[in-house]
Amino acid sequence: MTPIISAADLAAELAGPTPPVLLDVRYQLGGPHGRPAYEAGHIPGAVFVDLDAELAAPPGAGGRHPLPDVGAFGAAMRRAGVGAGTPVVTYDGDKGWGAARAWWLLRWAGHFDVRVLDGGLAAWTGPLETKVPEPAEGDFVPAPGALPLLDADGAAQIARQGLLLDARAGERYRGEVEPIDAVAGHIPGAVSAPTTENVDEAGRFLPREQLVARFVGLGAGEEAKTVGVYCGSGVSAAQQAVALELAGFVPALYAGSWSEWSRDPSRPVATGPNPS
Repeated sequence: MTPIISAADLAAELAGPTPPVLLDVRYQLGGPHGRPAYEAGHIPGAVFVDLDAELAAPPGAGGRHPLPDVGAFGAAMRRAGVGAGTPVVTYDGDKGWGAARAWWLLRWAGHFDVRVLDGGLAAWTGPLETKVPEPAEGDFVPAPGALPLLDADGAAQIARQGLLLDARAGERYRGEVEPIDAVAGHIPGAVSAPTTENVDEAGRFLPREQLVARFVGLGAGEEAKTVGVYCGSGVSAAQQAVALELAGFVPALYAGSWSEWSRDPSRPVATGPNPS
C-alpha cells in the first residue's frame, strides 16, 4: 500500500462506505500548539492528536521526542477511533512532519492501512468544520516491530556499514548552527539529506522516480535495502521515512536522533559537509 493519499482520493473515500479515521496532527517545532488551529477549522470528522503528549514520551535521556509508552499510544489511538482494520489518514498543516510521525508510529505498531495526506491541509479543497467529533472507541492494540527501529548503536553501525541519512537542514548537519540541541554537528558517517528535497513547492512528495533517483544518488543502492534515517528528535525523520517507502526502500528510524546522540559525551561528533 502506498504511504500517501491525494486530497481528491481522500474526499472520495470520506464519501464512501468505509471512510478512514482522520487524525489531525498539526505541529510546529518551537511554534504554537496545534489545538487552536484545529478548533478553528479541520477536515470534517478529523480528531486532533497532540504530538508532544500522545506521540512522544516526555523529553529526557532518550531525546526530545522519545517514542511514547506503547500502552499509552494504543489508548490514544483507540480514543481517536482507530481500529485494527480501520483505514487511517493523517495530516498536518506544515511540512508533513507531524502527520508522518503518526504514520510511522502506527505502521511500526502493526497498523498497515495508514496513509499521509499528500500536501497536508493546504492540499484539501473541501469544506472545513469546527465541530469536535466524538468517535466511537477503536480496538487497535499496538504490536511494535513492524518497521525497523534503531538505537544509537544501531545508527552508528548503519553509518559505518550502510547508509544513514540525516534529515535536518544542511547547516545543522554541517554544524554551522544548532538552535535546539547542545552540540552541533552530525553522526560520523551520516549523509546529509534534508527533508525539504523530498517535496515540491506545494509540499507534495516528488514522483517516485525522482525520489528513487535522489536516494540512489545519496548511496541507497538497490530497492528494498534498509536505509537508516534520523533528524533532531525523530519527527522530521518520519517524513523522510515516508519518502523512502515511496521510493521502495525500507526505512529504519533512529527515534532518539541527534537530541539523544548529542546528550551522550561518549558519542563522536562530525562537522562539515562530509560524512566523516
